[in-house]
Amino acid sequence: MKKWKYGLSALGLAVGMATSGISATVAAAGPTLSEADFDKATTLYFQRCAGCHGVLRKGATGKNLEPAETVKLGQKRLEQIISYGTEGGMNNFDDIFSKDEISLLSTFIQMEPPVPPEMSLDMMKEHTKQFVALKDYPTKPMHGRNWENFFVVIERDAGTAAIIDGDTKEIVAHIDTGYAVHVIKGTEHHKTDHPKDAVGRFWYTIGRDGKVNKIDLWQTPDKMLVAETKMAYDARDIAVSGDGKYVIAGGYWPPHFVIMDAETLEPLKVVSSRGINVDGEYVNEARVAAIYTTPNEPTFMVAIKELGQMWQVDYTDLENLRIEQIDSAKFLHDGFFDPTGRYFQIAANASNKMVVVDTQERKLEKIIDVAKLPHPGPGANWVDKECGPVGGTTHLGEGAVSVWGNDPMGHPDQAWKLCYEVETDGAGVFIRTHETSQYVWADQLKHPEPEVQQSVQVFDKDTREIVKTIRVTEEEGKAALHMEFNQDGTEVWVSVWNRADASNPTGEIVIYDAKTLEEKHRIKGLTTPTGKFNVFNRINHKT
Repeated sequence: MKKWKYGLSALGLAVGMATSGISATVAAAGPTLSEADFDKATTLYFQRCAGCHGVLRKGATGKNLEPAETVKLGQKRLEQIISYGTEGGMNNFDDIFSKDEISLLSTFIQMEPPVPPEMSLDMMKEHTKQFVALKDYPTKPMHGRNWENFFVVIERDAGTAAIIDGDTKEIVAHIDTGYAVHVIKGTEHHKTDHPKDAVGRFWYTIGRDGKVNKIDLWQTPDKMLVAETKMAYDARDIAVSGDGKYVIAGGYWPPHFVIMDAETLEPLKVVSSRGINVDGEYVNEARVAAIYTTPNEPTFMVAIKELGQMWQVDYTDLENLRIEQIDSAKFLHDGFFDPTGRYFQIAANASNKMVVVDTQERKLEKIIDVAKLPHPGPGANWVDKECGPVGGTTHLGEGAVSVWGNDPMGHPDQAWKLCYEVETDGAGVFIRTHETSQYVWADQLKHPEPEVQQSVQVFDKDTREIVKTIRVTEEEGKAALHMEFNQDGTEVWVSVWNRADASNPTGEIVIYDAKTLEEKHRIKGLTTPTGKFNVFNRINHKT
C-alpha cells in the first residue's frame, strides 16, 4: 500500500486549517496520482462535489462515489459524466473544469477518499476575533440609508458579501467573509423572544470553510464586519435565536453543530450529529444541513441530512440541552416555515419527499410525496383559490414545481396533500413569491442547456399557468438563479452567475417590475452573486 499525504495545499483552500499528517491509502494496483495532483484533486472535489456526494463520498443528494462504485464505470465514463452532467440532476462541469481537471477528478474518485481531521472547541476559540469592541457599537445607524431595504448578497467565489441599497441600487460595501458563503441570516421577529437590539441589524454568514462572520448594518461600510470565528472545515447553514443571544451553525465536516455567543461569536457548545439513521444504521458522516429558528418557540430546527432526522434544539438551557430527535426521511436539505410559523417544511432530496414538522408539538406532522429531488431554497407560500394556503418547491431532478396545502386549521381536507404541479422547462434550485404579488418565480439552474439555464419562469397563482419565460442573460457561460423581492414587493431581483469566469466581478443582479415583469435595472460589478436577502422581508418572515 502506498500513502499520499495532503496538507494545507489541499484542504487549505477548502477547510482553511492545516491537515498535515492526515493520509489516504491508495491501492498500488488501482488508479494513482502524484502527491501534488492528489492535493489538487482533493481541493477541487471539496469545492464542487462534496456538497452532494459527501466528504467521504458515500453519497446523499448525489450518488455514492466510493471506489467500489466508480471503478466499475471507468475513467472514460466518469469523464463524460463530469463533463456533461446527468438527467438525474447533476450539472455539466465542462465550463467550470478544464479537461485536465476533469481527468484528474475522474481518477481521484476511483481512489480511497482522504479523511479530514476533527475540530475541538479550543481550536474554534483560537479563531474567534473581534474587529469592533462591543462598547464601540453605535447606538443609531451611522449612515442616512434605509437599511431595512438593504439586500445582503452572497458573492460566492469572491469570498465576500455585498451590501446593496435597495432604494438607490448602490453597492454600499463588499465585506470579506469565508470561502463560498452558503447562507446569511439575521435576527428575526419572534413570537415570544425579543432581542435587545433592533431586529435585522445584525447578520451572520456561514461559509463552505466553516467561517462565521458577524455584520452590523448600522456601521459605516469600513466597519460593518465586526467579528468572526470558525466552527468547522465545511459548513452550510446558520441561525440566530429569537432572543438574539445565540448563533448556531452546522458542520458538514466535522458533523456537528456549534452554539456561539451572538455578541462575540465565542463558541459555547459543540454537539455531534453522528448517530443512527432512520434505517437503523450508524452514520459517521451525518451532516448538518438546514438550520432555522422556530418563529414561535425558543428552539432551533436542525436537519441531520444522512440520519433523516430533524432535531428540535431548545436553547433556553445550554447546560442541559433538550433535543427532540424526530425521524422523517433522507436526505434532509433545506426548508421553510408555513405562514403561521408553526410548521417547518423541509426537502428530503433523495426520498423525493417534503417533510413537515409540527414545532409546537415537536413531532412529525406529515411526509408528502413530490417530484424528483425537491429543493425549495428559501421556499414560497401563497394562497390558491382551490386549496387555500399552499407551499411550493422546485426540484433538482426535473422541471417541475410541486404545490401542497399547508393550512390544517382552515383547510384540513387539503392540508399536507399535493395540490398541483407546474411543469417548467428545466430543473431548478430556487422558488420565490411575495404576499403582494400575483406570481411565483422559479429558476432553472440545473438544466444543462444555456437558454434554459439562463431563464426563469413565472406562473400565475390563480391560473397555475406559466405567464412568462424571462431570459435574464444571453452571455456565454452565464446562468440565472435565486429571486428576491424588495421591501414593498414591487421589484424582483434575480442573480446572474458567470460559471465560466467565476473569480472576477462579471456577475450582476437584474431587477424586474413585479407586476409588468419588465426589466428595470442591472447592478453590475458583482462576483458570482448567489443568495440575496432583503432585510425587511427576512426579519418579517416574508416568503
